[in-house]
Amino acid sequence: MSEPGQIALQTEGIGKRFGSLVVSKDVSIKLPRGARHALIGPNGAGKTTLINLITGQLRPDTGRILLDGKDVTGLATAARVRRGLTRTFQINTLFPDLTPLEATMLAITEREGTSGQFWRGLASHASAVEEAYEILVQLRLGDVATRTTRTLAYGQQRLLEIGLALATRPKVLLLDEPAAGVPKAESGELFQVIAALPDDISVLFIEHDMDIVFNFATRIVVLVAGEVLLEAEPDVIRTDSRVREVYLGHGHHA
Repeated sequence: MSEPGQIALQTEGIGKRFGSLVVSKDVSIKLPRGARHALIGPNGAGKTTLINLITGQLRPDTGRILLDGKDVTGLATAARVRRGLTRTFQINTLFPDLTPLEATMLAITEREGTSGQFWRGLASHASAVEEAYEILVQLRLGDVATRTTRTLAYGQQRLLEIGLALATRPKVLLLDEPAAGVPKAESGELFQVIAALPDDISVLFIEHDMDIVFNFATRIVVLVAGEVLLEAEPDVIRTDSRVREVYLGHGHHA
């Protein structure tokens, strides 16, 4: 783990509204290097909106976003990716007819600016093949690297989405419900892989399953109606009366 006090990602007073609807209000959070933080909240809390603001899909009305201490608020999404800010999406957008090795290679060649020559064959991209395979092994996908993506179990497909994000060499990885649609038996393994990602990658993930959140997050941000209700360690979140009130009637779901 990196030294305390090193902040990989920070938002300062982020605000966003659509007409009279306020979707983010004065959101200020810090993600230290190597962190594994969770973003939770009831439906409509503005969790995905905040991720969209951080990654550049939306532009905030107020506040700013800092990556490695540098203001990236005005940068396009692609420019933020090049600086190390990457996300996965809740909706599966993989290439179903490619193998995991081919898909990860394609992401690597896109990063290197050589994707135009991707179809020349694996032999002409030896370094990309090696890097792609290392990523897949890290995600426990080495055994299925040459199978067609459409034949993979859904949990494996979600892991491959993370693999495509890792191919951009992120400093900060934002995961929007990585376990969505994944059978309970597979979601634990998926988060074990996420928890074991290299310490130089900071992770902020949205997750509805509170058992997973408490098991894998070292710190939790609770978002309600576009505002931060509380940010604290899991033990504090678990016993906070305001958080329990927010989830009253929702069981263990955010």
